[in-house]
Amino acid sequence: MSAESVGVPGPLAGIRVIEFAGMGPAPFAAMLLADMGADVVRIDSPLASEEARHRAARNPINRGRRAVLLDLKDPIDRDHAERLIESADVVLEGFRPGVMERLGLDPERLVREHPRLVVGRMSGWGQTGPEKAGACHDINILAMTGLLDTIGTAPSGPVPPPMYLADFAGGGLVFVYGVLCALMERERSGAGQVVDASMAEGTSLLSLVVRELMRRGDWSGPRGTNELDTGAPYYTVYPTGDGRHMSVGAIEPQFYDALVRTLGLDPETLPPRTDRDCWPELHRIFAARFLAHDLAHWSERFAGVDACVAPVLTMAEVPEHRQFLARDAFVAVEGLLQPAPTPRLSRTPGRVARRMPRHGEHTDEILGAL
Repeated sequence: MSAESVGVPGPLAGIRVIEFAGMGPAPFAAMLLADMGADVVRIDSPLASEEARHRAARNPINRGRRAVLLDLKDPIDRDHAERLIESADVVLEGFRPGVMERLGLDPERLVREHPRLVVGRMSGWGQTGPEKAGACHDINILAMTGLLDTIGTAPSGPVPPPMYLADFAGGGLVFVYGVLCALMERERSGAGQVVDASMAEGTSLLSLVVRELMRRGDWSGPRGTNELDTGAPYYTVYPTGDGRHMSVGAIEPQFYDALVRTLGLDPETLPPRTDRDCWPELHRIFAARFLAHDLAHWSERFAGVDACVAPVLTMAEVPEHRQFLARDAFVAVEGLLQPAPTPRLSRTPGRVARRMPRHGEHTDEILGAL
């Protein structure tokens, strides 16, 4: 962020968002909107446990908004929620289908009564269909969309990643994309609408390229045997002599040549990389070379070499890497280091305008304004 941009309103300045507190993709979407300047008010429930309240106040996903405490089963507090929604551009909720209706806050009614309102609904399976009410977490969505079947090696079986793919990539990012699309369309039509975001469908969207590779026969074997899932010796991870790992993505011939040269190998003595029957032997050759030295050695050797080879950094090491330091890619909020708002906008950049609020922290301020 340049010095001139500090204090400049973000691109979503003037957009008011009411968020119903929840977990996973919906709070992540609310954070993204707040990072870009939206005024996000989170409605907290009095039923939250003390442990949940404490975690929320230290969780970076909750940065950038104010929080009001409302018991939505109480008619007075529900009326407060209705009045907050009257002034909103966007409502975000991540309950199971039917919960908003049972609370007396049917999204279809809200849009009828407030024609410019965009109501974003985030759920595991979507608002319709036979699975709509089923409980699920990231791992279940990955399993049911087929993505989990593609992750891992031939002997490992499916390897579940942490909750990044379905919750945040297929969930929160696709959710906020849908909300922003609805806001843009509203500028033309003047009318809001309901956004039905499904973690399952957003996650399926991530499989698009793999499905195309399968269609044309370039992804035909079981997991861990195809070119882009560690099957190829030039697209995988190798352990180093100190127990760390180097990632290799030398798909194109020029990158592969640079990989071989930097490893100190003679390309004339190697089996052809285009012959899949030779992949196991190439794996063994490359693995032996990487094991001969530690991570620092190989990181230095490949620094500045266009071979698509990089060290596998720990989470703690990432903020200290020169690339992320140069771009101020991490910010500290109340002592908690976390990824900075992204992407970068040249004139109206995003920023973390508020810390993570305590449970219902701004109740008096927000209700007083009503």
